Amino acid sequence: MSQWGHEPRCFSSSETCSCALFFSLPLCLFLHSPELSPAHSASGANFCSPPSPLPIKYRHHCSRSFRCYPEGEKMEEEYKREEGVALLVIVVLATLSLASLFVAFSYYCYISSKVSKHLKSLKEGKSEENEKAAPFGSGSSSGAGGDGGKAPVVVIERGLQVFNYKQLHLATGGFGKGNVVGHGSFGAVYRGVLPDGRKVAVKLMDRPGKQGEEEFKMEVELLTRLHSPYLLILVGHCSDGSHRLLVYEFMANGGLQEHLYPTRGSCGGISKLDWDTRMQIALEAAKGLEYLHEHVSPPVIHRDFKSSNILLDNNFHAKVSDFGLAKLGSDKAGGHVSTRVLGTQGYVAPEYALSGRLTTKSDVYSYGVVLLELLTGRLPVDMDRPPGEVVLVTWALPCLNDRDKVIQIMDPALEGQYSMKDAVQVAAIAAMCVQPEADYRPLMADVVQSLVPLVKNRLSKRSSSCSTPNTSKPPAKPE
Repeated sequence: MSQWGHEPRCFSSSETCSCALFFSLPLCLFLHSPELSPAHSASGANFCSPPSPLPIKYRHHCSRSFRCYPEGEKMEEEYKREEGVALLVIVVLATLSLASLFVAFSYYCYISSKVSKHLKSLKEGKSEENEKAAPFGSGSSSGAGGDGGKAPVVVIERGLQVFNYKQLHLATGGFGKGNVVGHGSFGAVYRGVLPDGRKVAVKLMDRPGKQGEEEFKMEVELLTRLHSPYLLILVGHCSDGSHRLLVYEFMANGGLQEHLYPTRGSCGGISKLDWDTRMQIALEAAKGLEYLHEHVSPPVIHRDFKSSNILLDNNFHAKVSDFGLAKLGSDKAGGHVSTRVLGTQGYVAPEYALSGRLTTKSDVYSYGVVLLELLTGRLPVDMDRPPGEVVLVTWALPCLNDRDKVIQIMDPALEGQYSMKDAVQVAAIAAMCVQPEADYRPLMADVVQSLVPLVKNRLSKRSSSCSTPNTSKPPAKPE
């Protein structure tokens, strides 16, 4: 062991230079100092023995750190400062990362809480709406749902109740023949009673395929957005599997056609509808068409307006029904839409039947035919009539503008119930409505304005006659 306290080691010249580069230039001075022993300074020689002690003037170079030099101290301070800055940056970035994670987690918790509260309020609101809007099945365990004592769930969609087939099957007594109250373009109509006691009319679609589906969608769409006291109210609908059903308010007196042409009963085929009731029905039906033509944009063309589609309630107030064939008209004044010819024989306007050009004036023609039915008590097409009288319009039109001939075409059941002036005025309105040229037909708004005074006058006369005792005999009615 040497006097420096470690085992002697031999260094090659290459190792010497490496050590010099690592320990800085002063070490090289130490290794190659001329004051070293000659044995140690020989070029390429191995140092196999410890070096001789350095002179005092070189001993301050022997330290392996840079503390001995001002440059070394500055570098060390700079390294420490850079380490401190790096550590500070790392700490700041870590703090920011933690803060970001905390903010993100807090925001997530806030959104989750808000969404859950919103969903909960929606569920509560929907359950309350179902309870308020639909008492359907609230009473009996044998309700239309048939769930063994559970009240059936009633779904409200756009203001309409959505039924399933089982509910309506039970409400109509299994769609029995005894509950059939009529037939429409859509299918058979059945009388039904909901568990809450409401009477309804259920129309069962008997037209499979695309046409039936289109009619169903059209009627639901129209009656959802059309609201008038002169249009039949749609209560709900059913699209359960292949079944398509419409549920309407129940009209106790059925269709106008049934009262104009009774075929059995004590009346012996003579209508019991008096003049005042017929004029009231004519006015209310006209108001229904006026709403469709004038108060809806684009206008709605009914396309199947006829006496069987005018329904009557307990007081014989009229409402227009059956919108399965309805069509949206043109927004342009005098515009038309081209479509295939649909409707009922005897009610179809001639220009529509020939060319398929459909306008609101096509409905005006159909209304004129109904007005002729109210005046004459005859069917639009009656094959049992003699030649020349089979088609109502063809037979009646030449007489409508002749005061003397008007009395000849009037329904015998109305004898003594009307004034000649009123009959001539109504006949003139009907004549204008059934003109062969569509441009010569009036608007439904004009028709309404013409009928209003007639109905008001009759009602005022009726009220005055009721207040004054009448000792005269009523006019005799034909047997």
